[in-house]
Amino acid sequence: MTQIPAYEEVRSGFVALVGRPNAGKSTLVNALVGSKVAIVSDKPQTTRHRLRAIVDTDEAQIVLVDTPGLHKPHDALGEELNRSALMALRDVDVVCMLVDLSQPVGRGDAWVAAHVNASSARKVLVLTKADLPSKRSIEDRIADATALTRFDDVVVLSALEKFNLEGFLTVVERFLPMGPRFFPREMTSDQPQEVVVAELVREKVLWHTRDEVPHSVGAAIDDLHYDEAKDTTVVHATIYVERESQQGIVVGAGGAMVKRIGTEARADLEKLFGTKVYLDLAVRVRKDWRSDGAQIKRFGYGEGL
Repeated sequence: MTQIPAYEEVRSGFVALVGRPNAGKSTLVNALVGSKVAIVSDKPQTTRHRLRAIVDTDEAQIVLVDTPGLHKPHDALGEELNRSALMALRDVDVVCMLVDLSQPVGRGDAWVAAHVNASSARKVLVLTKADLPSKRSIEDRIADATALTRFDDVVVLSALEKFNLEGFLTVVERFLPMGPRFFPREMTSDQPQEVVVAELVREKVLWHTRDEVPHSVGAAIDDLHYDEAKDTTVVHATIYVERESQQGIVVGAGGAMVKRIGTEARADLEKLFGTKVYLDLAVRVRKDWRSDGAQIKRFGYGEGL
């Protein structure tokens, strides 16, 4: 007769990561989880989905809620990403405000701090990128940031160098209530497979383009299935841009750029699926899609619509 496992209470809860664009939220998530669950680049609006990633230990299950960077919006997409990030402050146990140590604490941080202050959750100031040089000392940066609002604790870390990640987990775990594990222990993210694949494709576009192109790029999966006979995962995806000139940049001379994007994305997808991957990429123009709520919803960016 199969025995039902005894109910186990651990420290468990939801932890929102908020901050300005490029504060290091997604890099921190990947470092804590130990695998790539969030795409990263140095471009604003890299994160467009509200991602939940799971850090599971024998004593705790910490559900990290990675959010788009809070910024002054210039279009409907920017407004939607801000709305999604602010929604993440609801119904969480801890809010972690990330501040880049290598940059001055400014008006953008003050705007984020005002929203953090309105949350009823416990508040942790997380100073990131401790490995990068700064014109002010860590102590001065802490003083600048803690003047913005009241925090329950402060953590200094470098996700890239994996410095003080355990310290971060210890602080956050202390503020979580006792309760059940919300997700299976082997699970690292709640993102649908199609979203993960589309984001990996978009990440490669961000890496290899500049100026206005990264902001204008969306990605969608047209077909995703496993071919058992060939032991191959088949992916048909479309990269969308807003202008024909952007389409030319993404395609590249003789198709060189889109081929490079596909090669790099395929390598990540083969790690993800553990199979060979056939990846077919199309590049199409969808004019001014960032100003069209219906198109933003189709891509699944944000959660406020």
